[in-house]
Order: sequence, then structure tokens, then C-alpha cells
Amino acid sequence: MSRKRRMFDIEMPEEGDENFPAGKVEQKDSRRGPMATAIAETAESSRDRAKVEAEIRAENDALAQEHVRLKRAGLVTDMIELDAIETFKLMRDRAPGPDFELPELVQSIRDIGLSNPIRVEPRTDGRYELIQGYRRLSAYRELLKETGDAEQWGRIPAGIVAKGDALEQLYRRMVDENMVRKDISFAEMAQLAVHYAMDPDTDENDPDKAVAILFKSAGYQKRSYIRKFIPLVKSLGETLQFPQEIPRALGLALAQQVDEVPGTAAAIKAELKDWDNRSVMDELGVLRRFAGQGGDGSDDAPQSVKKPAVPAEKAKTTFQLTRPQGSAKCTAANGRLEIRLPRDFSALDRRRLESAVAAMLDQLD
Repeated sequence: MSRKRRMFDIEMPEEGDENFPAGKVEQKDSRRGPMATAIAETAESSRDRAKVEAEIRAENDALAQEHVRLKRAGLVTDMIELDAIETFKLMRDRAPGPDFELPELVQSIRDIGLSNPIRVEPRTDGRYELIQGYRRLSAYRELLKETGDAEQWGRIPAGIVAKGDALEQLYRRMVDENMVRKDISFAEMAQLAVHYAMDPDTDENDPDKAVAILFKSAGYQKRSYIRKFIPLVKSLGETLQFPQEIPRALGLALAQQVDEVPGTAAAIKAELKDWDNRSVMDELGVLRRFAGQGGDGSDDAPQSVKKPAVPAEKAKTTFQLTRPQGSAKCTAANGRLEIRLPRDFSALDRRRLESAVAAMLDQLD
């Protein structure tokens, strides 16, 4: 049996036809395989992810820079435990001793809260160093002591200042804040200049030159007065209990007397020695006498040296009473009874005040 052959008609292109494919035919509409598609999509996704990550890093860098700027300006605020705040770095420009105006600040914070946070600087041990706000911190500690409410008064709003500011700048901020908000006495400013010069971490050891550094915001005349008080606070040292109460005229006259009359400072120390329960008026009376501004002696200060070191009215009784308005300091002496309380007694009705005083005196008979 013979096998049949099928013949196909094939049209061969003419010789030289450029459209005739030589070799593998290119398929323009061919599709990529699954692997190639996955690789392409992965690469595209990686590019998108890298772009997003770059944008996030740029945003984080901007936020970090803004945080550092705000922190350096002390605008990053947090609630800080009172026990975590130290007050060693800066010597305060307030004289040690009772602050008779502190109860007013305590009452204000109790009523309306703290309107201006303190400023602190972080330490390497996790604690904080106070930069500004000593009286505000003292008021919070007093409220915690009075109420025992650690939930409300155990922490204080504080602006956290980034470390790096020079010690001189920290002192300047403290001084300028107190000069603007609550005028400090010349004796306190002079004492701060002395302490600044004594601080081993400062570059200046001359109190007179320290005045120019600390009190740049003050006028020339004011700086001159501060310098005149420096010999006074240096010579009397810790003898004075109420240096913040010394008026400018008295301080200048007393400083001149101490400088011109040898032995004046020693005589003042001798008279005030061991007189722990003296009042503000007692101390000012002694200083006025030595300055030649009156008192129980003549205007000649050297004659005061010959007087007994123990004043005749030195026997006194002092005590404190806790009142709603604050702490009442009472001083009883021969012929005098003094009550110091942060309250305006002149605002009381006169008849009511007279009746209260009369009742108190009747109880003493």
C-alpha cells in the first residue's frame, strides 16, 4: 500500500525581502513570566519604601532639632519630683533666713496654681539642678509640708534647660529675673557678688568686677551702690540676720563708717553676738546707732565701742503661730509686743481691731 503525501502551498518571499525573519522571531506583545513580574514589583516596592523612610528620617531630624531648640530655651516642661531637685550649683541671691513674703506666694499657688514653671538643668545622675525659681520651689515644699498631699504638691512644673550654658549666663538669668519680679536689697546683691567671686567654678574672683558681670542690666549708679555695700557684707559676714532690710542710705553710711573708723565692724559683731532672738527693728537700731543716724547713743560711732556688748533690752521671747494667712512671728520684750503676719491689719475695722487687742491684753493680766 502506498503512503499518500500531502502537499502544502507555501509562498516563499522574494529574495531580498527585508520582512522575512531571520532567526528567532521577536514577539512584541509577549508577557513577562511570574518570576520577572515579582522581581519588578519587589524593586518598585523597595524604591517606594526607601522614599518613605527618607521622608520619615527627614521629619524626625526636623522634630529633633526643634526639640533641642525648645529644650535649650527651657520650653520643654515636665512635672519633676521635689526630692529630685538640688540647689547647689548657684549661690542664691536671697539672704538666708525667714522670708516673710513667702506665705503670700504659698497662698497664691494654693488658690490659682503656678503660673510660671521653674527651670532646672538635668544632671548626670538623673537628678536636676535648680536654675531659676528658688522661691517657687520653696513655696511648693511648704505646701507639701503643710498638707502632706504628695499627689498634688509632691511635683512641680519645671522647664528643662539643656546643659551647655555658661555659669555666668545662669547667674545673670537668676539675677535679672529677681530684679524684675521682686526688687532685692543692695546688701543681698553685694553678698551675691562676694559669693560669685568665691565660687571656684567662676572665672572672676574680684567682687567689684563680679558686679559688672552679674548686674549688666542695672544702671551705673545702682552698680556703684552695690560695690559700696561689698565691704559691709564682707566685714560683718554672717553676723547680720536681716541684711535684706537695710535701707540704701543706712547701708552707705554704715559702709563709710566701717571703712573710716577702725573697730566699728568688731563692735557691731560684739553687740549682736549671741542675740539670736532679735527683731528687724532691733538689728536696724544697732546699725543706725553705729552709722550715726540716731538710736540710744550719740552720733559718734567710736563711743559705741565702749558701751556694753549686751543691750539692756536683750531679754526677749519669740515664737511662731500658724495662721490661715501664714506664719505669725511674735516677739515679746520689755514694753513691746510685736506680731509679724502677712496680712493688712489696716484694712480691719478699727473697733474690731481695738476689741481684739483689748481682749488679748485682758487675757495676759
